[in-house]
Amino acid sequence: MNSKVLLITPPFTQLNTLYPATAYLQGFLESKSINSYQVDLGIEVLLNVFSKKGLTRLFCEGNNPQKELSDNTLRILYLQDKYINTIDDTIRFLQGKNEMLAHTICNETFLPEASRFNQLEDLEWAFGSLGIRDKARHMATLYLEDISDYIVEVIDPHFGFSRYAERISSSAYSFDPIYNELLEDDSVIIELQNQILEQHIKDQQPNLIAITVPFPGNLFAALKCGQFIKTNYPNIRVAIGGGYPNTELRSVSDIRLFEFIDFITLDDGESPLLNLIEYIEDKREINHLKRTLICRNNTIEFIDNSETKEISLRENIAPSYAHIKTDQYLSVIEITNPMHRLWSDGFWNKLTMAHGCYWGRCTFCDTSLDYIARFEPVKANVLCDKVERIIEQTGKTAFHFVDEAAPPALMVSFAKEIIKRKLNIVWWTNIRFESSFTYDVCRLLKQSGCIAVSGGLEVASDRILSLINKGVSVKKVAQVCKNFTKTGILTHAYLMYGFPTQTTQETIDSMEIVRQLFEHQIVHSGFWHQFALTTHSPVGANPNKFQIEIMHPEENPFANNDLEHKDPTGASHYKFSEGLKKSLFNYMHDVGFDLPLQEWFDFEVPEPTIPNDFIYGALQENINIQNNPNSQMIWPHNLPVSKAYKRKKKGKQTDMCELSFHLLSESETLNVKESLGKWIIQLLEKCSLNNNKTPTLKEIETNFSDNNLGDFSIFMESFTAQKLKEFGLLII
Repeated sequence: MNSKVLLITPPFTQLNTLYPATAYLQGFLESKSINSYQVDLGIEVLLNVFSKKGLTRLFCEGNNPQKELSDNTLRILYLQDKYINTIDDTIRFLQGKNEMLAHTICNETFLPEASRFNQLEDLEWAFGSLGIRDKARHMATLYLEDISDYIVEVIDPHFGFSRYAERISSSAYSFDPIYNELLEDDSVIIELQNQILEQHIKDQQPNLIAITVPFPGNLFAALKCGQFIKTNYPNIRVAIGGGYPNTELRSVSDIRLFEFIDFITLDDGESPLLNLIEYIEDKREINHLKRTLICRNNTIEFIDNSETKEISLRENIAPSYAHIKTDQYLSVIEITNPMHRLWSDGFWNKLTMAHGCYWGRCTFCDTSLDYIARFEPVKANVLCDKVERIIEQTGKTAFHFVDEAAPPALMVSFAKEIIKRKLNIVWWTNIRFESSFTYDVCRLLKQSGCIAVSGGLEVASDRILSLINKGVSVKKVAQVCKNFTKTGILTHAYLMYGFPTQTTQETIDSMEIVRQLFEHQIVHSGFWHQFALTTHSPVGANPNKFQIEIMHPEENPFANNDLEHKDPTGASHYKFSEGLKKSLFNYMHDVGFDLPLQEWFDFEVPEPTIPNDFIYGALQENINIQNNPNSQMIWPHNLPVSKAYKRKKKGKQTDMCELSFHLLSESETLNVKESLGKWIIQLLEKCSLNNNKTPTLKEIETNFSDNNLGDFSIFMESFTAQKLKEFGLLII
């Protein structure tokens, strides 16, 4: 009989959607007919905390006259009845179940307000008079954040909407702080987590509980789950896997970790999990597990002797959202920026276009690890099959492709397949801002439902980009971003400061580039993060090449990913953090462009050496690649209607053709000679996405010549060809 596997996402990842790890594993186990069940403990705990019953308990716990509290927390305590009596309705509103409450929220007579509401003066500018539901969601989000501030100060300092106890888990070279905290009494949040976990254990009766730990902010809650299981259900085996173990725990040697768990699986979890199930069922010896860490004879051992093959992403196995109640999630708006809000606004089905990164050369990245190094794309038709199956499960048509960097050619094929199947979806993904994204490619992506892309600009300096081996230049990034924004696709830039040897001048010049990108509205949002050196990156492997010194090269007993380092030739990078983030926050709200960069810092910085029209000049250059003879011509619309007529001019009669194009928002006509009109209709029919293969430019040129229509290059520059491009004819 198959084991019952309980798959768990521990608190906390996202309020608005399921982190995809358990959905991938659930889909795989279903394909093997293995009995399993998945749980998002994060959303379940949050809904228990943010409820009338939950808040009543929290306010009772916080009613301690001996404790000195901030004025903001005292205000929340004074208004506790208002919070308790509004929380259930507000949660239902954020779940999309009580939308008319938006009018009451916007009247500012419903929600109690604490310090998070100090930013409300810009709401009319951000949402206008018509965006009532969005405005209300933003206000409701601030209301939740006020309650969160109270929880952190009074109830549980580890609490956060997208993390828990992240501080003690980040760069945890020693297990001591985490271990000591695990031995402390449980907080109210952990008590709730354990109560919910216990109910699922009683309902499902699992033999194995597999917990994904994607981030440092999930580790403590995951180990608390393990601690509860080991104490109360010692016969149940516990495994952890995911992003944190894959990067941090590959060489862990502190056996105390195994007081809370039995197994750690590394890299892709499907095959290791299958082998663990077989081991628990006595169908496999422990020495024949796959990529699994165990503790035996007081020593942690890595076992990878299984001959089980990897599960290919190309297989038609879709993530499964079975057991996930998609209507439980909260659609929140933390920041009014239209691009930035995508991470927290709405339920996104999660998928991946490819395993790994097709570029895989960035020197700051974990290029030696499997999740980057092993590139394996999915075929477009298989990807669309997965999309259709997930829509059937969730009823949601919004997709976030969580690739390291989605391959441009696959994005094009996927877009074609979406249009061909007449799928009505919206989607966005992470990319490299490379020149493959021509204006016509962006138009095709937009037509397929692509609404946004995020990508790494990193340090906006050509010298540093060369050191990073990013394969792009600042000018190319600007030109590509213009292609996206010109078609209405939002752009987000990941930004980095503090790369080895980066000088103060380069940091300020990079900041000036970013200012200009936002001023020209070709980047809509961004995020600055300080460079972190990891042991699995080319910089970590070759520190001398990048002129840095690793402070503690010896192996740590617990986490071994982040490395402390000295950068003798670079700036004091930490000093720039606050100024960079403050300026970016303003740029994302379309303000502050006229302020000197010095205004964002409380210490002296140099003037930028970048001309203030640098990005403007870059955007004036020819931004598209020259059409390749092997480029394909694509017509994604209906064929035009043709009507023949005769034109008389100066006694000469010409056979003419009127082509009527009925486009989505308007109808257009073209009047051409009959012979050319017939050829255009035949061309557009061949270029239709209903055909398996659309013709290349070279084939079209040959056909044009065979029909005695003249010089093809002249035709491509003609008024008729330009109008066809305006109507939607694409060259890709």
